[in-house]
Amino acid sequence: MNKKQIFTRSVITAAIALASSQSMAAGFQLNAQSATGLGRAFAGDGVIADNASTMAKNAASMTLFDAPALSLGVIAIDTDVKVKNTQTSLTIGQHTLPSTDIADASIGGTSYAPNIYYIQPINDKFAVGASLYSNFGTKTEFSDNYAANNFGGLTDVKSVNLGLSAAYRINQQLSVGGGLDIIYGSGKLNRYISKTNKTPKVDLLNIDADGVSLGFNLGTIYELDQNNRFGLSYRYSPTLEAKGDMYYAASDIDGQKLKMPLPDMAEFSGFNKLNDKFAVHYSIQWIRWSEFDVLETTGGVKLNDYQWQDGWHYSIGGTYYLNDQWTLRAGYMHDTSAQDQKTSISVPDSDRNWLSGGFSYHLDSKSTIDFGLTYLIGKDVDVNESQPLQPNVSTSVSATTRANAWLYGLQYSRSF
Repeated sequence: MNKKQIFTRSVITAAIALASSQSMAAGFQLNAQSATGLGRAFAGDGVIADNASTMAKNAASMTLFDAPALSLGVIAIDTDVKVKNTQTSLTIGQHTLPSTDIADASIGGTSYAPNIYYIQPINDKFAVGASLYSNFGTKTEFSDNYAANNFGGLTDVKSVNLGLSAAYRINQQLSVGGGLDIIYGSGKLNRYISKTNKTPKVDLLNIDADGVSLGFNLGTIYELDQNNRFGLSYRYSPTLEAKGDMYYAASDIDGQKLKMPLPDMAEFSGFNKLNDKFAVHYSIQWIRWSEFDVLETTGGVKLNDYQWQDGWHYSIGGTYYLNDQWTLRAGYMHDTSAQDQKTSISVPDSDRNWLSGGFSYHLDSKSTIDFGLTYLIGKDVDVNESQPLQPNVSTSVSATTRANAWLYGLQYSRSF
């Protein structure tokens, strides 16, 4: 095998490995449950209970409603992902061939996360509710003529969470709740060697699959008084098995399912209304990303290994009750990366900072329009990744990645 053949094979093999790592971009958590929460960086979202969307964070909060409540809205997520200073190289034994530069790429895209919530109090002790929203999802797409679509290509992954919940007030201070999560996930993933004047497009990974799995959530709220309350919730997320059209150049995976482990989450929230005009609220959330250790099929074909670490969200916010018509809010969140020592050019991830603001306009005593806006600021991450191909042969990639985003939310809420 000559050096050109080795290089061609190395590019294909490395592309498959890197492409598989991007397939769990859906593993990145979406904080997109409501426009109200978006406007305060989701600080205290599980206990504020200013509309029905609170049940997405803590089912026990449904006991705070004394009348039926409906909320429906949408959040637009506009991502800006930069991949720059990219080089690839091939090492044979102790000799590394000259590196090859790849043009910078600006990827990302706009996706939409709709949501709807309904809470129905049964009596002063018991309430039930239903919800439809998303906890996970991402979209990145390189242009068709990008010189390294074996590393890039298309990733478009979505999830929808149908929640059925119930809550019970034990006494004046303590409430508990829980629910069943029916999670539907779908994804289109394509990695390929781009078409040139001399060669056709060559698919390396092409998946169009979906699946359904079941999870659950539990929560509790303690009310010190009507102006001070605290909540704790836990969400179990299953391993979702997706089935559909799947092609993987290294192995035959036709007819198998793709196993996608989703992380469990736990959250503590607090709300303190200091006076008639102002309240502070805060949250700490733990995300069990260490569950995402390997991506494989039900037939045992391993697509990629991971060394991810558990993540954390720390958020704080304030609400200002301006008058009977206007409520203003703002918040800040620090969101830690799921990646540790092992990073990847195809999964741009870093610690992130959220700067959020929003408002509510009360149409009347029962109807409210909410708007939320967040600028999500990522960091530059230097990536150096190596992939063994065969004895004494490996390929590597180096680059700098950065991911920022704008999130816009609009919502209508009504009590009955």
